[in-house]
Amino acid sequence: QVQLVESGGGLVQPGGSLRLSCVASGFTFSINYMHWVRQAPGKGLEWLSIINPGGDATRTVDAVKGRFTISRDNAKNTLYLQMNRLNTDDTAVYYCTHGGWGYWGQGTQVTVSS
Repeated sequence: QVQLVESGGGLVQPGGSLRLSCVASGFTFSINYMHWVRQAPGKGLEWLSIINPGGDATRTVDAVKGRFTISRDNAKNTLYLQMNRLNTDDTAVYYCTHGGWGYWGQGTQVTVSS
């Protein structure tokens, strides 16, 4: 069965960094585009970033471009999101999903607070 398991969230102070991970199983990870999406409290889903199967092409939303970096390790079936210079507006549940957005993990909570 397809599974996506996000981890790495937590409580961090403004200006801090976190690296999120998403471990995939049950499908051929290495041929799929992958995305990071987040949902802030009381808000809808916000698409963040996409990475191609080979991991050498990405696009990132302007709101986090330059601070967030998507990457992947196909040998480990793992997607990453490096988040730097976090601010309170980054507080959200972060999800990974594949190109078709048909499968989602449980999400990982990121809370940015002083």
